[in-house]
Amino acid sequence: MILRLLLVAATCSAFAAEPDDAIAAKMRDMIAANEIPGAVTVIATRDGVRHLGVIGHAEAGKKRPLRKDSIFWIASMTKPVTAVAVMMLQDAGKLSIDDPLSKYIPEFGANGVTLRHMLTHTSGMGEATPAELAAARTLAELAPVYAKKPLAFAPGSQWKYCQSGINMLGRVVEIISGESLDKFFEKQLFKPLGMKDTAFYLKGKQMSRWVTPARKDAEGLVDSPVGLLAGKPPTARDRFPAANGGLFSTGPDYARFARMLLRGGELDGKRYLSEKSFQLMTSIQTGDLKAGFIPGHGWGLGVGVVREPQGQTAMSKPGTFGHGGAFGTQAWIDPGNNVALILMIQRANFRNSDDSPVRLAFQQAAMGAR
Repeated sequence: MILRLLLVAATCSAFAAEPDDAIAAKMRDMIAANEIPGAVTVIATRDGVRHLGVIGHAEAGKKRPLRKDSIFWIASMTKPVTAVAVMMLQDAGKLSIDDPLSKYIPEFGANGVTLRHMLTHTSGMGEATPAELAAARTLAELAPVYAKKPLAFAPGSQWKYCQSGINMLGRVVEIISGESLDKFFEKQLFKPLGMKDTAFYLKGKQMSRWVTPARKDAEGLVDSPVGLLAGKPPTARDRFPAANGGLFSTGPDYARFARMLLRGGELDGKRYLSEKSFQLMTSIQTGDLKAGFIPGHGWGLGVGVVREPQGQTAMSKPGTFGHGGAFGTQAWIDPGNNVALILMIQRANFRNSDDSPVRLAFQQAAMGAR
């Protein structure tokens, strides 16, 4: 009996180590190829975190080792958080995603744009210039800037990735809740989910864990600025809470958010989204429109959705959903396989961060080791 238990324990131990070994080997290859200085990788299931790996360094000079709780700028992985906030307000009866934007921000007039259009990147809204973004201190200050921009197409007729729509969804959340977006996220999502290192503005004591972004040039990897910060440090609060891409987070933190979505909008007995809102958010809302940055995708509400697995998503089930970030971070939730994959890296100039070799290597190792 004792021998049998030892054999079972040994088998379980080997199985548990398998993804760690496979992923570490792939990430070492990526570091050796100067694709990244380091990576934090997470495999989560409905029941918990199955793998949390860390390898490499927190900057191009490779002097500071990465930590499991290193803090990354997650860029557009902020968008699903904004979408969840909007859907929470719909669940509370405080808005409908079919409301016109002008109901909440009159400056936009009768342009036909609804919150649904904004969530699905089918609004046609125009973008602010870098100078206009740098000058804005609040989302309220951005509203008249965006309102003056002409629509590029009739709302609902095309899919075009749109930063202005997501930022104005953040402003709608502020108007309805009576709180700044950073406070709403903290009170309604981050604190109850236990996401202690996720925020628009870092604290001084967190800066030692902030990962300096890198970019690849002819000589290898060098440090790269975060354009969103306009030369300011992550601690600076004189900038608007960018609903489209302003959050910083860690692998373990975002895994909490991903597990909530993997579980259909609930975690640890607390429900954040109704089942109806979860299904709406994570199913394709863009019909036959070509959407996303890699083939086989449609778009839900604030997330890409895999329609036909292929290429980067070949190992995923249809209905897998998620989002990437400009500096290579990725989070994809695959209910069919009961897995959420989170990749935390900080590399600026991928040709396409959703189609990066690092994402492919991680996913192949993670799914192959299941």
